[in-house]
Amino acid sequence: MCMGIPMRLVHVNGIAGQNDCGDLIDLSLTPDAQPGDWVLTFLGTAHEVIGPDRAAQIAAALQGLRAVMAGGDASGAFADLEARAPVLPSHLQAALAAGRTTG
Repeated sequence: MCMGIPMRLVHVNGIAGQNDCGDLIDLSLTPDAQPGDWVLTFLGTAHEVIGPDRAAQIAAALQGLRAVMAGGDASGAFADLEARAPVLPSHLQAALAAGRTTG
């Protein structure tokens, strides 16, 4: 499993970016990324430019996972998910509405 890590760009030089910790980020999939932007990175490659609110949500979720792995409590790290009921993807909802309960 690969997890996306939000990082804020402080420097961009072509398709290479750098965050405030000095980590290098491949920006070839996000060529419009600019210094100050948040990018969602997977294995050192930015896959998406995201807003600061989404970056904060992801960072909180990752912190919650760290806490649980250390034997603690996620305590609100997934507030955006806790505040809503689960929703099936549209194709599964249509299958359920048609009476299908197995593949």
